[in-house]
Amino acid sequence: MKALFLTNEFPPYVYGGAGVHVEYLTRELARLCEVEVRCFGDQEVTQPNLTAHGTGLDASKWTCPPNLKSVFGAVQRNLDFNTRRIDASIVHLHTWYAHFGGILAKLNYGIPMVLTVHSLEPLRPWKREQLGHGYDFTVWLERTAIEMADAVIAVSQETKADVTRLFHVDPHKLHVIHNGIDPEEYKHTENADVLRKHGVDPALPFVLFVGRITRQKGIIHLVRAIQHLDPGFQVVLCAGAPDTPEIAEEMKAAVGEAQRTRPGILWIPAMLDAAEKIVLYSHASVFCCPSIYEPFGIINLEAMACETAIVASAVGGIKEVVVDGETGLLVPVEQQTESPFEAVDPDRYARDLAAGINKLMADAPLREKMAAAGRKRAVEHFSWKSIARKTLALYKTLA
Repeated sequence: MKALFLTNEFPPYVYGGAGVHVEYLTRELARLCEVEVRCFGDQEVTQPNLTAHGTGLDASKWTCPPNLKSVFGAVQRNLDFNTRRIDASIVHLHTWYAHFGGILAKLNYGIPMVLTVHSLEPLRPWKREQLGHGYDFTVWLERTAIEMADAVIAVSQETKADVTRLFHVDPHKLHVIHNGIDPEEYKHTENADVLRKHGVDPALPFVLFVGRITRQKGIIHLVRAIQHLDPGFQVVLCAGAPDTPEIAEEMKAAVGEAQRTRPGILWIPAMLDAAEKIVLYSHASVFCCPSIYEPFGIINLEAMACETAIVASAVGGIKEVVVDGETGLLVPVEQQTESPFEAVDPDRYARDLAAGINKLMADAPLREKMAAAGRKRAVEHFSWKSIARKTLALYKTLA
């Protein structure tokens, strides 16, 4: 058995949950079978049972609109994935960036195609801000790939329900395999120097956000909630990789406004490496995930493994990770059918987020109880070793 992974993200170029998933799943799968990764970048990795080859892109002579470069760049790289000979037993796709490559491999090399659904384009309409009409192409490409896949893996039961509702997929081809965590890496780790490096006062408690600046992650809702937070603690926003210049400016303006009325708001405008993230998770009193759409929400699992209580939106796969009242608090989000990336009442949602944060920040014994329960749940239910075994078992039914 040899599995070929096609993906945009692979270390050192990881900026989202799909990249984290690929990084850790390939590492564990390589203990069980041969794994090859073809990705975007300049990577060249040769390890026992695991190889990775990055594919670059020269768009210097392209005259298409700037917002289409990522779309055509993905298609070009996917062609390059396939002109390099494929000798794998199965091809496994991650995000729309790799779907065209998988379709080519399935049809031209005659191998089964597996696709993991990390998110769904019809549920991310804000991507049109980033891609323009290219969004229509990604929606078409995703539908085509999902409906012709030999197996579709959803990262949560909620995502499985979304796939069933939005696409024509044989139920026997649709499976749920959750995301995971490495509990030996993601564990409580204190290092006050990392906090000081980023301007965080180690002597004061803080609530933490970690994630990309995108409509999906709900970061603007959390910034709006700051005005309703009780005094006496810091707010640390570890937020980078904005989807568009427009949302970057919106974030800058919103944070600036909040900083004029409340001290201790710190914005780290970068995607930090795992070691520094783990320290931030570990020192935080509360981790907040205000996502409006979240198929799984691996950041919550990371924070739980580092023994931090959670305040998160009650959407998508988050409800399968965070146990309300046990490992954290879930905040309902009433959403508009025609605009699922926005709350019906943004002010109410901001107030509800703030209420959850204030409740936990004021109750240290409850936070500690939730932190311990979160660690226990992360270790017992979300091991990458178990996920790799389930994935290989699925491969064997197809190859």
